[in-house]
Amino acid sequence: MLTYFVDAPLFLQLAPCPRPKSGNSETNFGLNNLNRVAQKREFRISKMTATKEHKGAGHRGRLRERFLNSGLEGFHDYEVIELLLTLATPRKDCKDAAKAALARFKTLQGVLEASQYELVEIAGIGPRNSFGIKLVKAVSDRYREKKLIHKDPLSNSRELFDYLNHHIGDKTREYFKIIFLDSKNRVMATETHSVGTLTASSVYPREVISSALANKAAALIFAHNHPSGDPQPSPEDVAITRQLVYAGKVMGVTVHEHLVIGDNRYYSFADQGQILQMCREFDSHLKV
Repeated sequence: MLTYFVDAPLFLQLAPCPRPKSGNSETNFGLNNLNRVAQKREFRISKMTATKEHKGAGHRGRLRERFLNSGLEGFHDYEVIELLLTLATPRKDCKDAAKAALARFKTLQGVLEASQYELVEIAGIGPRNSFGIKLVKAVSDRYREKKLIHKDPLSNSRELFDYLNHHIGDKTREYFKIIFLDSKNRVMATETHSVGTLTASSVYPREVISSALANKAAALIFAHNHPSGDPQPSPEDVAITRQLVYAGKVMGVTVHEHLVIGDNRYYSFADQGQILQMCREFDSHLKV
C-alpha cells in the first residue's frame, strides 16, 4: 500500500496564486516559482492516487493466465464467475461479488441463467459488469445451435440433447422449441415457439405448421422443458403431441420427435414408440 504525506492543506498547495501587479519582476518571478511547485505537487499526488492498487490487484491477471494455460481446469465455480465479471470491471475486485452471486443462485448454471434484473441485485454487480455473464451464455447457446445446423439430429441425439439441455434445461418457465429439418433430416433452423409459465406453455398447431411451411421444412422435432426437473410428460403434453403429429400428417410434414427436457434427463416420445403409434392412429382414422 502506498503512503504519502502532505505538509500543508491541499487547497493551499493547489490554489492559484493571485495575479501580480504589473511592473514588479521580482514578485512575478517568486509567484511563478510557487505555481511551478504547486503543479509538481499536484502531479505527484494524482500519480500516486492513479497507481494506488485496488483490492486483489494482480489476482485477475493470474486468473486469466491460468485460463490461457489450461482452460477452466482447476477453477472453482466462483472463479469462473469472477473471471466473467472482470471483462467489464476495469479496476475493482470481483471475488466477493462472484461468491455472493453463487450463494444467491446456488450453481454456476443458475448464475448464467439469471436475468440481468436478478444479477444487479447482487452487491458489486451492475448493468455494465453483468455483460460478461450474459455474453458468454448467449455465445454458448449460439455455438451449440450452429453445431446442429446441417446435421442429422436423429443420428446425433447427444448433440441435440446437449443443445436443448443447455438452452432450456435450466429455465424457470416452460419453453417450447421447434427444430426444422430438410428432406434429408438435416437441421435448417431452430425457433422458440412460445414461453409459458412454471407449469405450462401455449402451443398452437396451426402456428407451428405455418412456421414449418415458412421455413420450407420437411420434418420437425419438438422440445419443451419441465422446470420441475421431472421429464415425465403430462396428459396435456401427450394430447398436444398427438395434435401436432396429426396436423403434420395433414400438411405433409413429418414429426420425428418430441423431447421433454428435465434435470439432465429427457423423455423421448419417439423412443417410447408414441410418435409411431400416433401416426398409425391417424392412418387408421383415414381408412374408416
